[in-house]
This record gives sequence, structure tokens and C-alpha cells, in this order.
Amino acid sequence: QVQLVESGGGLVQAGGSLRLSCAASGSIFSLNAMGWYRQAPGKQRELVATITSSGYTNYADSVKGRFAISRDNAKNTLYLQMNSLEPEDTAVYYCTASGYDRRRLRNFDSWGQGIQVTVSS
Repeated sequence: QVQLVESGGGLVQAGGSLRLSCAASGSIFSLNAMGWYRQAPGKQRELVATITSSGYTNYADSVKGRFAISRDNAKNTLYLQMNSLEPEDTAVYYCTASGYDRRRLRNFDSWGQGIQVTVSS
């Protein structure tokens, strides 16, 4: 089984920065694509950014130029650097990862529990 645990969320003023981390653990043989999604109150969950195992990135238009996704493959950890935060960025942020589970001998697609990010105006 593979677990994802997010950290680094909290309350910040508009214009400020936060860095989210997501540590993957468990019976990981390999990690493929990883990403961040978010869900604001009353809204559907939406893509924020993704990154492949080779480092190719993709961003939602709303965060381009402000957020940066990265990963440390040696540590099985995903990051999201969020700069110039806006009240509209307030949401629960979820980490996701896909890969191969060496114990269950099959692909996995896991989600973290989510972490709150609140941006005050």
C-alpha cells in the first residue's frame, strides 16, 4: 500500500508564499506522474499542476507563472511552491501519485488526505 502525506499548508496573506510538500511512502517500486489538485468550498476538484517522472510539467492557466511544481525522486517527495497567492487560491490541496506497487504487484493511483491553504485579502 502507498500513502501520501501533505504538509506545509496554512494561512497566508494575499501576495505571500507557501510551499507544500507531499511525501510518498509504502511499497513503492516506482513513481510515475505526480500532481496537485485543489478543491474550494462549493466547487469541483481541479487540476493545479502535474509532473512526470522525467520532470515534464503542466499547469492550470490560473497558476501559471505563480506556482512551481517539482519532485525529489530520491526522497519520493513532491513539492508545490506557491507565490503571489490570491484569495482565489484558497482551497484544500491534494497530492496524487501513480506508480507500481512492489508488494501488490500492480499499478497504483493514490491520493493524499488533503491540506488546507487559506489566503486572506
